[in-house]
Amino acid sequence: FVNFNNPKSRTWDLALLRNAHFGLPDPETTIVRRSLVSGECLYFHYGCDGQDDRGWGCGYRTLQTLSSWLCVNGSQRSYQKLVPSLPEIQQALVTMEDKPPSFIGSREWIGTFEAALVLDHLYDVPCRILHVPGGGSELHHHFEELHHHFETHGSPVMMGGDRDNSSKGILGVCTGAQEIHMLVLDPHYYGPPLERAAVQHSGWVSWRSVGSLDHCSFYNLCLPQTAGK
Repeated sequence: FVNFNNPKSRTWDLALLRNAHFGLPDPETTIVRRSLVSGECLYFHYGCDGQDDRGWGCGYRTLQTLSSWLCVNGSQRSYQKLVPSLPEIQQALVTMEDKPPSFIGSREWIGTFEAALVLDHLYDVPCRILHVPGGGSELHHHFEELHHHFETHGSPVMMGGDRDNSSKGILGVCTGAQEIHMLVLDPHYYGPPLERAAVQHSGWVSWRSVGSLDHCSFYNLCLPQTAGK
């Protein structure tokens, strides 16, 4: 586990970027409504702890980002100040009997359903799974729900799909005069720690229009149901 009360227990924690989206410009000049994650979260990405998980670990990394938000911002619920490692996430799923023992040490993916199980198991935080069968073409119908989530709960959201099976962290939503947008934190970066400006310049955190999403892929979103702000 990453221990926020004793960060020296894992020195690589010190290199993780906090609030990668801070200072990112709005996607449009005219903004009708903007709802963002509240508090702080860390940017977990491929290889950030020394484990090379390229090609299979994006769901784990997004789950770690959601866990970091609970650790930093969840004191009112007496959360443990711990973020699980990849092996610990696998062990939790085996303990809950969602996965067989052979899952430990494997390179099997996890999605929003597994993330919801782990967050409930480790932090006693239930999650709502929002299923969008129509993909990017239908997601705009759920934007009021997403605005409400960020304004009420304030926690990051995990998003994944079938054809578009790359896990994404969602840190906010924005309704502009022209389009609607999602603030995406992409865990697929692999390399040494980057400064916030570099993460934003490279597009690892960026506003993406809903129209740019795959319209042939369904999407599932995991919304942690926290105690609110």
